[in-house]
Amino acid sequence: MFSTVLIANRGEIALRVARTCRELGIRTVAVYSTVDRDSAVVRFADEAVHIGPPPSKRSYLHIPSIIEAALQTGAEAIHPGYGFLSEDPDFAEVCETNGITFVGPPAKIMRQLGDKAVARALMAQAGLPVLPGSHEALTGPLAAQETARTVGFPVILKAVAGGGGRGMAVVRNAEDLSRAYSRTSAHARAVFGDERLYLERFVEDARHIEVQVLRDTHGTTVHLGERDCSVQRRHQKLIEESPGPGLPEDVRAAICAAAVQGAAAVGYVGAATFEFVLTPDDEFYLMEINCRLQVEHPVTEMVTGIDIVREQLFVAAGQPLTIGQDDVRPRGVALECRVNAEDPAREFAPTPGLLSEFVQPGGQFVRVDTHAYPGWYVGPDYDSLLAKAVVWAPDRPQALARMDRVLSEFRIDGCGVRTTIGFLRKVLAREEFRTARHTTGLVDAMAAEATAQPELEEAPAEVVT
Repeated sequence: MFSTVLIANRGEIALRVARTCRELGIRTVAVYSTVDRDSAVVRFADEAVHIGPPPSKRSYLHIPSIIEAALQTGAEAIHPGYGFLSEDPDFAEVCETNGITFVGPPAKIMRQLGDKAVARALMAQAGLPVLPGSHEALTGPLAAQETARTVGFPVILKAVAGGGGRGMAVVRNAEDLSRAYSRTSAHARAVFGDERLYLERFVEDARHIEVQVLRDTHGTTVHLGERDCSVQRRHQKLIEESPGPGLPEDVRAAICAAAVQGAAAVGYVGAATFEFVLTPDDEFYLMEINCRLQVEHPVTEMVTGIDIVREQLFVAAGQPLTIGQDDVRPRGVALECRVNAEDPAREFAPTPGLLSEFVQPGGQFVRVDTHAYPGWYVGPDYDSLLAKAVVWAPDRPQALARMDRVLSEFRIDGCGVRTTIGFLRKVLAREEFRTARHTTGLVDAMAAEATAQPELEEAPAEVVT
């Protein structure tokens, strides 16, 4: 096992990785931008290195600074967390060139699966079901129109290099396609540095189901069950749970087997998430593959008792997984709610500000992953995630009740800061969510209702009792 690991990230995920490293007796190195010098992970890590000013391109995305920090501190490995450089094959190659282990898949595999169009083609060859659409990047609006005529509307345009729910547009008719193509392509170029798009059929009233997979260099592949991530705004997840509620057992078995099959087909190494769309008829199709740790990984850890970061480190060190498929025995139900510094009444716009109060909940079977504390400034430079509230219970009704109680216990206040807590509690109270009949359109439906009845939105977004 490594003696020193550098964590090339910030916020709650950097602290979460550092904690597993400490349990394994691994020395940790944190990196930080100027505005993060007083962050929780900087205080927790064994050593911390300043890597630049607030803009990500000059700090957390600046590969030379991170590599130099690793070399200076004697780090043998770099854990990228999620976001930033976690799915950058060039970064993985630079790590290898400098004799540093990248905790993730090899650059070649990351490059293949990071190109969403190439990944679709590879998985189709491996026998996984994929939605009808383009099997390579589109050459322009005319090619999009031709493909859409074959597939049929509605369709969804996606950035080839996309991720995190960004670079997508649903198009419902041919008249809007060219304009949507130009807008989405420009957005993809600005965000990912790659303007290429692909197209696939858009499924109405769908659910978003994903499967967590682990694979080592010795050929062992295991899945850790599935998660339902259907509660989303702008294709970005707000609530996740495991197992997927109401999922038929034969569908659950088939979707997990498909993910294992896909990982083995490309010789994957490390932790991966296979994301599927589930139709109202319980047919599933692969959407994409994420070559990194997911924000929502704690719900899987809560139902399986398996530390996914620990397994990542063992695999990166060339050791076998410490578990086999027979060791994976999910029990109970886990839910995760993302508490963001955002205003749901203003289309989830970020609300930066200084936290004057931050008190997190507790109690039995409760986990809160956070980096926030009183006096912490929630800045505009990075993601607005404040905390991930995660609960476990023997069944779903108890899990829902526990999560509502947990959200009610948060005490978050600060100049200009609003949170998603009130909105999350509204989702938990919805009949379609409580009866597991919700789809990826739930948040949009709630927004439409709020627009039609603005008086219902007079209550503050955050709950302070």
